[in-house]
Amino acid sequence: MSENKDPHVAQSGTSVESVKFVYDFTEGNKDLKDLLGGKGANLAEMTNLGLPVPPGFTITTEACKVYLDSGEEPAALRDEVSAHLDALEQRMGKKLGQADDPLLVSVRSGAKFSMPGMMDTVLNIGLSDKSVQGLAEQAGDDRFAWDSYRRLIQMFGKTVLGVDGELFEDALEAAKAAKKVTVDTELEAADLKKLVTKFKKIVKTECGRDFPQDPREQMDLAIKAVFDSWNGDRAKLYRRQERIPHDLGTAVNVCSMVFGNLGPDSGTGVAFTRDPASGHQGVYGDYLQNAQGEDVVAGIRNTVPLAELERIDKKSYDQLMQIMETLENHYKDLCDIEFTIERGRLWMLQTRVGKRTAGAAFRIATQLVDQGLIDEAEALTRVNGAQLAQLMFPRFDESAKVEQVGRGIAASPGAAVGKAVFDSYTAVKWSRSGEKVILIRRETNPDDLDGMIAAEGILTSRGGKTSHAAVVARGMGKTCVCGAEELEVDTKRRRMTVPGGHVVEEGDVVSIDGSSGKVYLGEVPVVPSPVVEYFEGRMHPGADDADELVEAVHRMMAFADRKRRLRVRANADNAEDALRARRFGAQGIGLCRTEHMFLGDRRELVERLILADTQEEREESLKALLPLQKKDFVELFEAMDGLPVTIRLLDPPLHEFLPDITELSVRVALAESRQEPHENELRLLQAVHRLHEQNPMLGLRGVRLGLVIPGLFTMQVRAIAEAAAERRNAKGDPRAEIMIPLVGTVQELEIVREEADKVIAEVEEATGTRLKLAIGTMIELPRAALTAGQIAEAAEFFSFGTNDLTQTVWGFSRDDVEASFFTAYLEKGIFGVSPFETIDKDGVGSLVESAAQAGRATRPDLKLGVCGEHGGDPESVHFFHEVGLDYVSCSPFRIPVARLEAGRAAVTAAGSDHR
Repeated sequence: MSENKDPHVAQSGTSVESVKFVYDFTEGNKDLKDLLGGKGANLAEMTNLGLPVPPGFTITTEACKVYLDSGEEPAALRDEVSAHLDALEQRMGKKLGQADDPLLVSVRSGAKFSMPGMMDTVLNIGLSDKSVQGLAEQAGDDRFAWDSYRRLIQMFGKTVLGVDGELFEDALEAAKAAKKVTVDTELEAADLKKLVTKFKKIVKTECGRDFPQDPREQMDLAIKAVFDSWNGDRAKLYRRQERIPHDLGTAVNVCSMVFGNLGPDSGTGVAFTRDPASGHQGVYGDYLQNAQGEDVVAGIRNTVPLAELERIDKKSYDQLMQIMETLENHYKDLCDIEFTIERGRLWMLQTRVGKRTAGAAFRIATQLVDQGLIDEAEALTRVNGAQLAQLMFPRFDESAKVEQVGRGIAASPGAAVGKAVFDSYTAVKWSRSGEKVILIRRETNPDDLDGMIAAEGILTSRGGKTSHAAVVARGMGKTCVCGAEELEVDTKRRRMTVPGGHVVEEGDVVSIDGSSGKVYLGEVPVVPSPVVEYFEGRMHPGADDADELVEAVHRMMAFADRKRRLRVRANADNAEDALRARRFGAQGIGLCRTEHMFLGDRRELVERLILADTQEEREESLKALLPLQKKDFVELFEAMDGLPVTIRLLDPPLHEFLPDITELSVRVALAESRQEPHENELRLLQAVHRLHEQNPMLGLRGVRLGLVIPGLFTMQVRAIAEAAAERRNAKGDPRAEIMIPLVGTVQELEIVREEADKVIAEVEEATGTRLKLAIGTMIELPRAALTAGQIAEAAEFFSFGTNDLTQTVWGFSRDDVEASFFTAYLEKGIFGVSPFETIDKDGVGSLVESAAQAGRATRPDLKLGVCGEHGGDPESVHFFHEVGLDYVSCSPFRIPVARLEAGRAAVTAAGSDHR
């Protein structure tokens, strides 16, 4: 297959000098996101559609990557920027930063994937002590000019020069206090002029240099700062959280400024073509008069609903509604739009496919199918398993006795309970100590990302559905309530005052409902999600809001089931779990762990088996265990009648069934000191010492047990065979599969198989029933994977035990390493995600793929599945589809996720084949 190469992107062996690094908005399109970033590609697309976009140009991600790799901007970049700036100046009829009627520009980041607030933006570049006067004269508004200048110094100082942003905020608050006003729009031109002087002094003090007066120097430094922000701590943390690759780089968009802070006939806003929280169609968004764009997303001033714009500026509102319809039909999806109105003229500053909540994703996907904009296959690409998992979380019990103390904007749904904390550091610290916390802020900013990740939910007293807190929370699937104005948040004193005067101190428990916006004191009890009730068969699609979501989920699951090739089984060890799994859509049991059947009342029988000194004692213990095991399997076969049930023979080390060595030693020592009878305890202690291993997970377990403890595996096989015969004679349809664990060589499997076949034949003869019991093995050791072709000679199926395979490939113990060094490995970027959570494709995955190929080369009809935790992980399910497995198996509650992702994997693969 030939590689599809973008001629505009530097390929291996292509000189940097020959690459085009700058594109005018008229030159790109929405399909060039790799090169122009999401923002630049969509600005170009809107320009091509004839929408009102301020002129500008985009510096490509390739330029950023050259800079990040070498520490220097490409040699050709300055000349290209100059050429495009000259063209922009000619088009606008003014020069950047000229003293009279200056051209001003914004410099904005724009990566391929949306990273809201994580990288840098600078507005009003080109203003200086000279040009601010020209801007004031041109606009006929001194206040506007000085407000724009103070914004430039504040943003430039913080993002480009690295000045602590709190210094500017404190100076602004002091100016408002001196004027005895509460919002910055009440400051007059003279106040803002003084503030500019104060801001410049802050820059001089903190940086040892004056604020740059040369407009081109401002622009060049801002471009470099945007490049640098790609590797900023908050950007790297966000990429790790969202699994965005670190090598993409960011584009930089240089756009001629339009101003929303020119007075009451100007403003800025964010609009959604559908509600990103619910998915419902309507007019959704926020608008802020006499403001620049950062004021809306920063949440520092409370906005008005977008619908209010119709009253404020009917002409702009009608034009915006028409543009929103155009964009949604063009992108065939929910669009997130940023716009500015400059003295009654509407300008489009950005559009992108909008982030949405899990519920909105399912509703919107089905709505778009009904509207004929997309088909079922495309709809499946618009939702994912992680979103479905969110919808299965519990919700608050509305019938419970609760104390509601406030209500804000329902920004991101969910039911979150935790202790109140008022800064990110505390949120992270308490979370690492096992506490559940709710991060409470007046408004969040990108520096709060650590705390937002650590918290169960986020509560702010300012901002709306388009504020930083709301956008980031929705992207992370985190519960969020914004703009709860009646709550007075005091972060310095670490407290929140609620109506009526009650004070919530740090550490007090609060509950927030991201679906209703309600805030409660104390812990509110939760009830099952309606989506879980649907999967359990207790709720059916209907007309109210909850049932509307259930209907959307039901339809998407039906789409997925029609498209998927992978079958989905359950990891279940008893009839109760098996029945639940069947209700959730399981197509069999992929892993029944028989060791779980040996716990509880049967532990004494196992102890007797281990302590047996003679063959007679051993057989007596096995004889006692046999009917108990048979009953277990009869119940499983009844629950899963007509579906395959893969039963793994005993796997863990036998010492796990014996008392703890330390506790037993103490008991023996105490009995001896008191001269009490302790013969049984002493025998147990001797057995524990005999079986003790330094690394039991790599010791006497699995098939090794079956070979060393005579009769153990044959007892289990007999129980399976007798249970299957009993069920078949009762007109049932048992489909048992016997799985031998921890095989490392075909000889082990051959020996156990020979014994098993003999037992099955005896049961068939005794019951007069023909049994078709498949015998296979788990592939969970590297040697088994490497010799899979040989092992397949004796196995009718493979089930990849990816938990153990991951441990043995990496050489570390899951029980130990996740708590000891995984956090450091994730923070350092060694892991993008834990290899126990998502399959390590390069290492573990390559063994799975090669073993599957080798096994089928020996036995073409070899059945292949996976039963490790990865069987329910969305990304891993796609991998298992790609390498040709027949099924995945996972815990019952992850079955819907696996079903959905199996459908999405089939659609994705079909799309790739088509391309």
